[in-house]
Amino acid sequence: MYQAQSLRRAYGLGFILLGDEISAEMSLQRRFFPSQTTLSKLGPIVSSKVAGILCELTKALEQKPDDAQYYCQRAYCHILLGNYCDAVADAKKSLELNPNNSIAMLRKGICEYHEKNYAAALETFIEGQKLDSADPDFTVWIKKCQEAQNGVFFFFFNRYDWYQTESQVIITLMIKNVQKNNVNVEFSEKELSALVKLPSGEDYNLKLRLLHPIIPEQSTFKVLSTKIEIKMKKTEAVRWEKLEGQGDVPKPKQFIADVKNLYPSSSHYTRNWDKLVGEIKEEEKNEKLEGDAALNKLFQQIYSDGSDEVKRAMNKSFMESGGTVLSTNWSDVGKRKVEINPPDDMEWKKY
Repeated sequence: MYQAQSLRRAYGLGFILLGDEISAEMSLQRRFFPSQTTLSKLGPIVSSKVAGILCELTKALEQKPDDAQYYCQRAYCHILLGNYCDAVADAKKSLELNPNNSIAMLRKGICEYHEKNYAAALETFIEGQKLDSADPDFTVWIKKCQEAQNGVFFFFFNRYDWYQTESQVIITLMIKNVQKNNVNVEFSEKELSALVKLPSGEDYNLKLRLLHPIIPEQSTFKVLSTKIEIKMKKTEAVRWEKLEGQGDVPKPKQFIADVKNLYPSSSHYTRNWDKLVGEIKEEEKNEKLEGDAALNKLFQQIYSDGSDEVKRAMNKSFMESGGTVLSTNWSDVGKRKVEINPPDDMEWKKY
């Protein structure tokens, strides 16, 4: 009795055994553990108690194999013991039997998060929040997923880049070694949607509301070994001031070529590259960025303004660490090899 009461006080487990029946009320504050702490790491007595409850739930499911709540409760036991694969299976089974079970949805997402499948976890938490918008735990876990994703994307690729010609807008996704059948790109008149299954198993989703309309039927994409190139056909030969836009659209500017500084070409039109580069630099200088883009711009500014030693340190640390370390201290990194140091809860893999 004392152990059961201690378990309830410490972890919010209200398990009561009634013969072959089990009534389990999860009053837990479901932000159970930071990082990857599991119940098995918190004490052998508590761990063995949960293992016993897990066994009883398994017996109960033999009697009632279609009980969604039992599967949901057993998923929670698996989570506490660190058995995330088994927990996901039980949470999914619970959702098959009861698609409106928000607790099962929460537990499924938590397992996916601790398996580092952040994109899937984020999608699960968003779906769960639709089922129970009053539960603050979904908001907490959604934020954790977004932070984790930002960390992964920052170290492995800068989301995308874009440029334009007179007839096309070209977007480049800096993602390597992607199979063509793992890339889905959809075009509409004012929207672009790209879904990419990364080599790590994560999903990268890009959705853009375009500034000007395009011709979907004449827009294409190509999957290369080092990148994904998306070409969108313009409806008019106008210069896009930016890629995305909502509401009022600025008056488009025609592509106008000056006589000097023109790049020689056999094409029927010419481009003033010097003028275009100057305009782009001015836009970048005045652009207000947020999130990863702001951080990348800060690093670029540090590199641009830094001394030769700062630049050597940044280049050496970034290249030797596989993009996981960025140092400006040449006196430190100049005399040693910079080891790979991925963010917490992430694993470095070479593709």
